[in-house]
Amino acid sequence: MAAVCIIFYTTANSKGERWSPISSWRDGAQMQSFKEINEQQLAQTKEIKARQELSVLLRKAAMDDNTVIITSLNEPFARPGSLLDLFLESFHVGEQIEHLLNHLVIVAMDPKAYQRCKEVHFYCYFLETKGVNYTSEKFFMTKDYLEMMWGRNGFQLSILELGYNFLFTDVDIMWFRNPLRHIAITSHIAISSDFFIGDEDSLSNFPNGGLLYARSCNTTIQFYRSWHNARDDFPGMHEQNVFNQIKKNYTEKFGVKLQFLNTAYCGGFCQLSHDFDKICTMHANCCVGLGSKVNDLKNVLNSWKYYKSFSLEERKGKKFQWKVPGICIH
Repeated sequence: MAAVCIIFYTTANSKGERWSPISSWRDGAQMQSFKEINEQQLAQTKEIKARQELSVLLRKAAMDDNTVIITSLNEPFARPGSLLDLFLESFHVGEQIEHLLNHLVIVAMDPKAYQRCKEVHFYCYFLETKGVNYTSEKFFMTKDYLEMMWGRNGFQLSILELGYNFLFTDVDIMWFRNPLRHIAITSHIAISSDFFIGDEDSLSNFPNGGLLYARSCNTTIQFYRSWHNARDDFPGMHEQNVFNQIKKNYTEKFGVKLQFLNTAYCGGFCQLSHDFDKICTMHANCCVGLGSKVNDLKNVLNSWKYYKSFSLEERKGKKFQWKVPGICIH
């Protein structure tokens, strides 16, 4: 009886009300549920606001045909003297492409890169991504590298969904002439090649997403969504390799006109273009490490400046070449 009295006493409050463990559990579960709903609503509100900000920025930067040029970077690439400075300089020393900077949106993956962007350019967008620290260099095929690449792929999809065409360019690409002139108006997607076999329509080309054009329409958006979702079917692969796996089936399924860009115009270290009179862009592909890329791209830029120092007439009798070998370029 004493034990029973103790139990009844300890389960009553000061007003004589009984404590119910079931009621308490239910109230706690409801509070947790409300908290989760509020967090979801806040996340949705934040996402809507970010999308609106992006839409405004794209509208300001877009060309007459609703095309924008996009690049993305993190803090190591944005530091003074790093890839961003070389990238922007190439537009200034290229042939009649300086005006294209008016249509360039730089996507920063971390706050420091965003701050640096605002110091050197006028169209900057901070893409906030949870779960990944972008303030350090991301080495090829590491977990953070894969998250960065797939995050970029999803961001490109959002641009298409907002109704804008884009020409995405890696920041380790030097621009010398306008590559848009070599993209067919019939192409839904045009992508650069690590190795080009001579036929722009051949699916046997080796794609490189470092220079990638996409036209906003239902066909392209369906392809892009399926490409992005295909990540689950190819765990551990980055978006470029997945593209290579799905390109045949998905282009046929959605009726996508896919164009591979000729490396004579849009070249890189993998397959070097030696014709200075044709070259539009030069990509530091087949090259690992930020220091290696910066070193070789500085030499590429200096070789181009030397070429530009001669008049059109003077160039006819001269043979120009890139400074090789470098760390990566050969």
